[in-house]
Amino acid sequence: MSEMKRLAGEKAIEYVEDGMIVGVGTGSTVAYFIDALARIKDRIAGTVSSSEQSTARLRQHGIEVLDLNHAGALSLYVDGADECDPHKRLIKGGGAALTREKIIAEASQKFVCIVDPSKQVPVLGTFPLPVEVIPMARSLVAREIVAMTGGQPVWRDGVTTDNGNVILDVHNLSIVDPVTMERELNQIPGVVSVGLFARRPADVVIVGGQPPQVL
Repeated sequence: MSEMKRLAGEKAIEYVEDGMIVGVGTGSTVAYFIDALARIKDRIAGTVSSSEQSTARLRQHGIEVLDLNHAGALSLYVDGADECDPHKRLIKGGGAALTREKIIAEASQKFVCIVDPSKQVPVLGTFPLPVEVIPMARSLVAREIVAMTGGQPVWRDGVTTDNGNVILDVHNLSIVDPVTMERELNQIPGVVSVGLFARRPADVVIVGGQPPQVL
């Protein structure tokens, strides 16, 4: 599967144009994109990173990492996903970077999602839905999620996000209306961000293969 991820990551380089500030996501597939980006780093103006993990990898390659507040609107964001449905709506957050990923996706004109074939699903929800929560609200939010969705939230014990928050992974969901679920979960006090990328889905999905498939 690592070869599929590498092919997807390298295919995404085709969307990078000279002089761009590139939004960069998080995860194992994105790591291949970062490695490929390093080969053309002199052509870009810099990057905006969604996690400390990606920032470290970018800097190891000598790629400049900028603050989004200074970079402004971005032309391109490249990131992976834990699940992708036929409408390019996603579940993200397996790496606990969902909030910063969502911010950068919102700031970007084009969102290119890179996945291996195992991430394609007909309906979102097989992968537990990550929800980033302010620590004092963990139990409150869990109760509200059960009442609202019927899903089973599980605290990702031992994980603290780059923002200092905790993650609840919601199991046993079949998300037939991800736009509505994203909106409603976001209204629960204490929720920072929901790992549904449905209101702002991917614009392009690259599925690793021989050759990679562009959706």
